[in-house]
Amino acid sequence: MTKKAGVSDSIKALPQNMFSGFVVSLIALPLGLGLAIASEAPPLAGIIAAVVGGIVVSFFGGSHVTIAGPGNGLVIVLLASITTLGEGNLFEGYLFTLAAIILSGVLLFLFGVLRLGNLSEFFPATALQGMLAAIGIGILAKQFHVMLGIRSVKGSTLDLLQAIPDSIFNFVAFHPFSGILGFLSLVFLFLYSRIRNPYFHLIPAPMWVVVGSIGIGYYYNLVLNQQTPIDPNLLIKIPDELFSNLPRPNFSKWNDSSFWGVVFSITIIANIESLLSIKAVDKLDPKKRRSNVNKDLRALGLASVVSGFLGGLNVVTVIARSSVNVNNGGNNRSSNFFHAAFLILFVVFLGDQIQRIPLTVLAAILVYTGYRLASPENLFRVHKIGPEQSIIFIVTLFVTLYSSLIIGIFIGILFTFFVHLVLSKNFFLFSLNIFKPNVLMYLEEQSGNYYVSVKNFCSFLNFFRLKIKLDQVPESQHAIVDFSLCEFVDHTVMEGLHEYQRSFVRKGGIFEIIGLDIHAAETQHPFAVRKTLPIPMLLGLKGSLTNRQKELDTFSKQLDWTYTAEIDNAPEGLDSFLFFDSKTINYRNNIMQNSNGSFSLFDLSFSEGAFITKEDLKATFLLFKSEKKLPVFVLDKEDLRTTLYHWAGFNDINFDQYPDFSRRFHLSGPESNAIRKLFTPDLIYFFESHPVFHIESNGKEILIKGKDRLSSIQEIKLMLAFSKDLSMHLTLAQKN
Repeated sequence: MTKKAGVSDSIKALPQNMFSGFVVSLIALPLGLGLAIASEAPPLAGIIAAVVGGIVVSFFGGSHVTIAGPGNGLVIVLLASITTLGEGNLFEGYLFTLAAIILSGVLLFLFGVLRLGNLSEFFPATALQGMLAAIGIGILAKQFHVMLGIRSVKGSTLDLLQAIPDSIFNFVAFHPFSGILGFLSLVFLFLYSRIRNPYFHLIPAPMWVVVGSIGIGYYYNLVLNQQTPIDPNLLIKIPDELFSNLPRPNFSKWNDSSFWGVVFSITIIANIESLLSIKAVDKLDPKKRRSNVNKDLRALGLASVVSGFLGGLNVVTVIARSSVNVNNGGNNRSSNFFHAAFLILFVVFLGDQIQRIPLTVLAAILVYTGYRLASPENLFRVHKIGPEQSIIFIVTLFVTLYSSLIIGIFIGILFTFFVHLVLSKNFFLFSLNIFKPNVLMYLEEQSGNYYVSVKNFCSFLNFFRLKIKLDQVPESQHAIVDFSLCEFVDHTVMEGLHEYQRSFVRKGGIFEIIGLDIHAAETQHPFAVRKTLPIPMLLGLKGSLTNRQKELDTFSKQLDWTYTAEIDNAPEGLDSFLFFDSKTINYRNNIMQNSNGSFSLFDLSFSEGAFITKEDLKATFLLFKSEKKLPVFVLDKEDLRTTLYHWAGFNDINFDQYPDFSRRFHLSGPESNAIRKLFTPDLIYFFESHPVFHIESNGKEILIKGKDRLSSIQEIKLMLAFSKDLSMHLTLAQKN
C-alpha cells in the first residue's frame, strides 16, 4: 500500500474512530476521576492524564489501537507517595508526587531511547499476575470503605481489609443513602454483563452508574423539591477556574532517597503495565499490526512529563479502555485523540453535572476494577497450568501485600527461579544457561523454512534471546522451533510461543513447535512447564459424555457424520473470518463433520477484550465450503447498534427494491457490486423468510453463528437445515 493510499484510508476511518473515541471517553471520564480520588489527588488529575496521554501518544506513539491515560496499577504507588512524602499534608505530598511523575516520565522516555522495550520479558508471567492481584486487593481495600460513604478509615492494605466488616455494620450511622447508592452501583456492575439486551450495552457500565446517580440527584431537586441526601463532602469538587492556578511540582526532595524510591517505583510499574497492555492489545488489532514499543515508551514518557507539569497523574497504556476501543471499531491512533477531545468537552461543558457525581459511585467502579484484578478465577486459571504456578502466584501476592510492589515483583522473580531450579534438578546446567540459551536459526535452502533450534534451558530470564531470532522470521513464512535439545521450557515461554503461533496463522504463515514430545508436563494445559526429567503426573479418569454430547453423537450417527468431543486447541481457518478479527479463539470441541468435510458444526470458546476486561464466551458455529468463489461479506441483524456503526463509517449495502430486507439486515463487504450480483431476488427472499443468523463469507467458505451461547439440539438441527438450504440457494445465485 502506498503512503497516499494509507493516508486516504486513515481519513475514511475517521468517523468510526471518532465514534470509538466517544465510547472510550464514556469509560475514561469516571475512571479518570475515580483513579485520581483513590490516589488522594485532585479529581481532575486523572482527566488531565487521560487528555494529555490521548493527545501526545496519538501523535508520537508507536501503537495503533491503544488508549493512554491513568492506570490502575499505579494507584497504590501514588497513594503511598502522596500520603508519605507530604508527611501528613496531602497537598504537599501531591506536589512532591508531581515532581516524581515528571522525573519518572524522563526515565520512561530514556527507556524508549535505549530500546528497553523488551524489559517486560524478564518478568515471569505468573509473578506479574500475582503482583497485579495484590494491586487489585489494595484498590478494593481502600475504596470499599469509600463506597459505603466512610472516608476516615486509614492504614495499610491489611488494616483496611480487616476494617471492612466494621464499615459494613456501621455505614448506616454515617451516610446510609450514599452507602446504599454505592453498594447498588457495585451490584449493577456485577450484573451488567448478564444483561443480554444489545441496546443496553451501547452505554458502558461505568457510565450507566454515573448517569444514574446524577439522575437521582435531579429527581430529588426537581421532582421532590428537596436537597439530595448526599453529604457535600461525598461529591466531586472541580475548581471554578480550570486553567488558572495550576499546581507547581515541588522538586525540593530531589536529594531524598524516599523520593527517588517513588520515582523508580512509578517508572517500573508504569513500564510493566504499559508493555503488558501493548502486547495484549496487539492481539486484538483487526489489522494484525505490531506496535513499536520503544517509540510508545518515548511517547508515554513525554506525556507523563507534560501531565506532571499540568498537575496530572502519570500516563500509561491502559488495557480496559484499549479493549473497548477495538471492540467499537477503533483502528488507528485517531481514536486515542478523539477520546481526549471528548473528555475536554465533558469537563468544559458538563462541569456542573460532574460535580453531582457521588464519590461512593466512583468508589464502586474501582472496587469492581480491583475485584477483576484480584478475582479468584485468576488463581484457578493459573493452577490449571500447574500447581507450581499457583504457588508462585500466591507467594508474589502475599509478599507484595506485606511489603511493596517493587519488593513483591523482585521476590516473585527470585521464587520463580527457585521453583524452576527445583523442577529441573540440575543446578549447574541451569545456572550456566540462565541468560544464554543456545539458539540457532537458519533458512533451509530446499524447503525455504526457517528452522530454530533451542538448546539446554529456556525460561523467562532468557526468552528475549529466542524472541530476537523469532522476530526476524516473516510471519507469512514457515517457522519450525525445535526443543528436542532443550531440557526445560517454562510457562512464560510456552505462553509466548502460543502468541507467535497465533500471529503466524493470522498472517498466513505456519509456526510449528517440535521436540516437546519427549518432555513431561505436570498438567494437560498447553502452557504448562515442560521438562525432560520424569515428574509425577496425576492421570484422571476420562470423563463420560454429557447428555448434550450423547445427543450430538446420536444425531451425528443418524446423519452418517463423524463426531468427536475432544478439544482442538488450534482450530484452523477461522481467523480468516472478520468475526474473529478482535477476538481470541481458545479452542473448539463437539465437532460434527460430514464424510467429505464440506460441512462441519462445532462449539467454540473465544474471548473478547483482554486481561481484566477479558470475557470468555462460547457459541455454536457451522462452517461449509462453497462450490464456487464467493464475495467476502457479513450479514447480520439490523438494529440500533449496527445503525450507529453505519453512522460511524461502516458501509451498509441496501437494496431500494427490497426495503424490508434492507430494514432487517445489515449487509457489508469490500466488493459492493459482486455482493449485489450474488444477492438475487430468490436469495433475498430466502433470508427474509428464515431465522436471522450471523453469516460471513471469506470467499471460499460460509460461517454461520448461532445464538450468543451454546445451541440446543433442536437449534442445531435448525441451523443445519438452514445451512443446507442456504448452500443450495447460493449455488443457484452463482449460476445466475
